[in-house]
Amino acid sequence: MTQESQVRNAPTASEGVVEAKAHWQSAQDVADDVRQLQATYTAATLNVAAVLCDDHPAGDIAFTLIDGDARATPLTYGELSDASRRLAGALRARGIGEGDRVAVLMSKRRELPIALLAIWRLGAVHVPLFTAFAAPAIEMRVAGSRATLVITEPDQLSKVDAIGIDTLVTGAAFDRLLEGEPLDGRGVAVGGGGLIVQLYTSGTTGTPKAVGIPARAIGSFVAYMRYGLGVDDDDVFWNAADPGWAYGLYYGIIGPLAIGRPNVLLGAGFSADLTRTVIESIGVTNFAAAPTVYRALRIGDVRLERSRLRRASSAGEPLTPDVTAWAPGALGSTVRDHYGQTEHGMMIVNAWHPALRRDVLPGSMGQALPGFTAATLGSQIVLSTTRSPLLWFEGYLDAEEKTRERFTDDRDWYLTGDVGRHDGENFFFASRDDDVILAAGYRIGPFDVESIIVQLPDVVEVAVVGRPDELRGEVVEAFVVPAEDAKPDESLRDAIKQLVRDQLGAHAYPRRVHFIDQLPKTPSGKVQRFILRAPDFEVDG
Repeated sequence: MTQESQVRNAPTASEGVVEAKAHWQSAQDVADDVRQLQATYTAATLNVAAVLCDDHPAGDIAFTLIDGDARATPLTYGELSDASRRLAGALRARGIGEGDRVAVLMSKRRELPIALLAIWRLGAVHVPLFTAFAAPAIEMRVAGSRATLVITEPDQLSKVDAIGIDTLVTGAAFDRLLEGEPLDGRGVAVGGGGLIVQLYTSGTTGTPKAVGIPARAIGSFVAYMRYGLGVDDDDVFWNAADPGWAYGLYYGIIGPLAIGRPNVLLGAGFSADLTRTVIESIGVTNFAAAPTVYRALRIGDVRLERSRLRRASSAGEPLTPDVTAWAPGALGSTVRDHYGQTEHGMMIVNAWHPALRRDVLPGSMGQALPGFTAATLGSQIVLSTTRSPLLWFEGYLDAEEKTRERFTDDRDWYLTGDVGRHDGENFFFASRDDDVILAAGYRIGPFDVESIIVQLPDVVEVAVVGRPDELRGEVVEAFVVPAEDAKPDESLRDAIKQLVRDQLGAHAYPRRVHFIDQLPKTPSGKVQRFILRAPDFEVDG
């Protein structure tokens, strides 16, 4: 579950940390691999274009491009190398060089990985822009990063016209650059500390923050591909997340390139039927997506009939029980929940790799990913900065105060801002720190309540928050998106309240239940509970 959240009060010391066992540390082959990843990707001579593209066999497939009719077209490493070197030459002629920010506003099409590799060849920094962003969100990121160029496509050009920034647009002129420009060199060696991406958090709890991703982060991305997702040499891999966000960029573009396994880039909008068609037609064996994708497949009554799928993984928000119960029968695979943040990538996983695989406990996010040491400090999930060799986040760009909030004052522990617990090995998510509900002296995690309510067939989605109450301080309130054929009436309200009373207790049931058409979400699909908590948020009943 990729999360970004603010910390209310950063602890002043590391006392009280309760560390969880990390099995990777006692698995000698895995621990040795972590040391090798750290050495490789922290090297001063690291050349990003080389390790992601040029060092792979030219005939191997880098990406499988799928159109709206589920037709597949391969893009080989040789083609990617040639096209990105030519585009790098064109960008250099425009004055782009090492350290310059180049924003990319583009769908999952052939030109996307070409543009990213061209940027990295020059030692420049990629600024991802999500195609569902409105113009103000794009302008904020372009201005905040001081980008000097936006590479985009015709359908998105109107969003950047008013910004007054140089643009490069896909189309005939762009294609001529890829064919007619001379080949640029092998690429700039930025080293492990050189920035390759400036990515903004999704804003689930407020203003997005700028995260600078250094080249050494590739080592942690590789660890997740190998151990978390368990991508094998014979896998047909598909990470369906959008590369405008962390999970899609880290593990749909950079990670697959680093391990030499092609990802699927679907150049069409999401639908449950198309997702099923692609999985079955190209023989996907390893699938990763956000919980919203799995929920949509469940609601669409998708059942794979000609599938080779053997591994499925989820990240973005907690998996609810309705999905985990449905998946084995419908998909032919369990869905394993994973947890991470924009600031680190994935760091706690229900690992698929045979050396680390364990039975999944209900509600568990799993154990620390190889390269990370995780613990709890009070009720908060934390990471060791001294014993996590693949941890790469050191702070937000140009935001010292926000950075200080994320670490203990001795800098030994990174504070996720997420509330959870562990049983000595396995971690369980409760909520973001800001989302904990304090009702009549009880600490109530929204996820516990939501996991119960979503079991009702008349409920499509639900978000639970605490809102002010004169008597109890806060009361639990549920915002429910009902199914199309459901009757959002008092009878359904009573059923929701009673189910929570029966399964969790009278202290945690929602005193108020509101029916709404849709939940407020970030463009990446994460619920913005702070909007639901706002006094001026309009509710019924």
